[in-house]
Amino acid sequence: MKETYNPLFTPWKIRDLEIKNRIVLTSMGGTDLFGWMEINHFDEVGAKFIMEVAKNNAGLVLPGCQPVWNPMYGQWLHKNRKMFEDLKKWMPEFHKTGAKLFVQLTAGFGRSFTISEMMEKLYTNPILRLASKPVMDLDRITASASPSPNRWSDKVPSRALTVDEIHEYVNAFAECAKLLKDAGVDGVEIHAVHEGYLLDQFTLKYVNHRTDEYGGSFENRYRFPVEIVQAIKQACGDDFPVSLRYSVVSKTKGFRRGALPGEEYEEAGRDMEESERAAKYLQDAGYDMLNCDNGTYDAWYWAHPPIYMPENCNLEYVEHIRKFVDIPVVCAGRMDPVTAAEAVAEGKIDGAGFARQFLADQEWVTKLMEDREADIRPCILCHNGCFNMAHYKGVPNDQDLFDSLNMSRCAVNAETMQWNKHFIKPADKPQTVHIVGGGIGGMETARVLALRGHKPVIYEKSGRLGGTFIPASAESYKGKLRDLLKWYEKQMKDLDVEVHLNYEVHSILEFGDAPVVIATGATPRVMRSIKGYEKMIEACEYLNGKEVGGTVAVIGGGLTGCEIAYELYLQGKKPVIVEMLNDLIAQKGVCLANSSYLREYFAWKKVPVYLETKLREVADGHIICEDKDGKEIEIPCDSVISSTGYLPAPLAVGKKKNAWIVGDCDKVGNLRTVIWQAYETAMKI
Repeated sequence: MKETYNPLFTPWKIRDLEIKNRIVLTSMGGTDLFGWMEINHFDEVGAKFIMEVAKNNAGLVLPGCQPVWNPMYGQWLHKNRKMFEDLKKWMPEFHKTGAKLFVQLTAGFGRSFTISEMMEKLYTNPILRLASKPVMDLDRITASASPSPNRWSDKVPSRALTVDEIHEYVNAFAECAKLLKDAGVDGVEIHAVHEGYLLDQFTLKYVNHRTDEYGGSFENRYRFPVEIVQAIKQACGDDFPVSLRYSVVSKTKGFRRGALPGEEYEEAGRDMEESERAAKYLQDAGYDMLNCDNGTYDAWYWAHPPIYMPENCNLEYVEHIRKFVDIPVVCAGRMDPVTAAEAVAEGKIDGAGFARQFLADQEWVTKLMEDREADIRPCILCHNGCFNMAHYKGVPNDQDLFDSLNMSRCAVNAETMQWNKHFIKPADKPQTVHIVGGGIGGMETARVLALRGHKPVIYEKSGRLGGTFIPASAESYKGKLRDLLKWYEKQMKDLDVEVHLNYEVHSILEFGDAPVVIATGATPRVMRSIKGYEKMIEACEYLNGKEVGGTVAVIGGGLTGCEIAYELYLQGKKPVIVEMLNDLIAQKGVCLANSSYLREYFAWKKVPVYLETKLREVADGHIICEDKDGKEIEIPCDSVISSTGYLPAPLAVGKKKNAWIVGDCDKVGNLRTVIWQAYETAMKI
């Protein structure tokens, strides 16, 4: 291991509990030990993930947040004693790894609960609302500190939690903590005065307008989390460690309005001055550790940083708050291990929190220790598999039910949390398998085939592996995507995959009876009906290096178009976005943390955005568009980039039976759909 990382592998203590190193797996919904949005039970899938992380040298491990009152079916967690007994039987095996386990308990979501279109229908129809109450009591689930708008929907507002309900929650935390202690768990973490969840909603002035003992003064606003830790200490003793998930600064301008890095704004939530007081106050109340980042659901990109956010985006805030407490402080949020090690060595933080990287590669800490960094499969911060709650104008959480119920999977690792269907099974009869196309889909197919014992052969018509992922990873801020491409290229070499570059396959008949996988990707949609369309630069042409002028019209405000506009702005250009729909990035699968960053960035930087607007003509020096009322708009520009989508471009299969089509040449999707389909296809051969 490189000496640089040594500080991360020194022991530290939370109260009297010694942790072997400073690497902390922070909680992610879906990695729960007692199930996620289902009837509570000891969850074998969540336990497998937690065990894999522990076996691979994490110091402190936190499973996904566990509601003390389950939103589904309205169960109190502490009333299912059997799963605590099952946990007790599992804990000795866990402790053999040398890691420590804190279970994260949450009061719930309040106004941040992700409302879907189905939930809107349940709530707004009185008959359906009553009928669904035993399964999903939305009035209870979304209850907050005060009446307030839901983050996702205008149709399901939040009411105020009653004092009796608050007391029920406090008791439930204590009951659960005692059961967890008796099961052999090393500590608990309270979720949270963090990210605008229910407990945080009580602390935040822009949400909490109560006039009783839980609102108004500083002490009243923080009373709920204080009573929780006091109740736990009374039930479990002072020596039982209790951590708090804590947002140092809210970074929030108001309901559904976040503040971006570097933006000047007036804080609506917890500012640093209040945080300095709150951190000490919460420590004195009994909390033994602060597990920190920034943000709320209204400023979601701080707690769930997309690739546009800076690395270590929360570190300076956490380092500052460390000065005001005497308990350990952990920092999470796009943490870079080198920077984290430096901060630990300098005593600025006590532990470094990592989450999504463990989804991409459960063995990454072991590989770091063994000086195999190039073998670490990188998280690319896409949220496609782990956290793809999409939201845009007029639409609540646009997410498939399958994704809602199966979080914390990974776009770049098809196996994570899906071991029941995605696992390497040796081939019964190893064969030579020809793969046409050397993009991510082709390489993932080859990787899995090679691991199974087949002999994959890739044919790529260009001079380099990567396909459209090369331009997709070209923007200045997409270093993690370029790291993934390097990882795939290394996998091809390490697995001795035969690769033919500059080889264009015109017909699969040349492979005879051998199995063939088609992974030829997609082709750009060309707007031939637009006068002057030939003057436009296609998105990949620009990303591959084609020069553009100073003012650039980007036609298409989906994710690709917005990322191009973002890159143009970073490079000192003046982008203009033209989009036919009523919002930017109005598409399923793009997490609100990602999309809200871009929308708010363009608003902050005053990037011109024309919604519900159609392109009519591309001329020299300008484009002509038409708005929703039929009004003609002339927009000056030096260049025009077309980003209006792609069409599948498969090589003809004909009647060949042992031929498969994977990736975008089958159906245009995202990296997750490409990798998962490639994995599944390789397992069929």
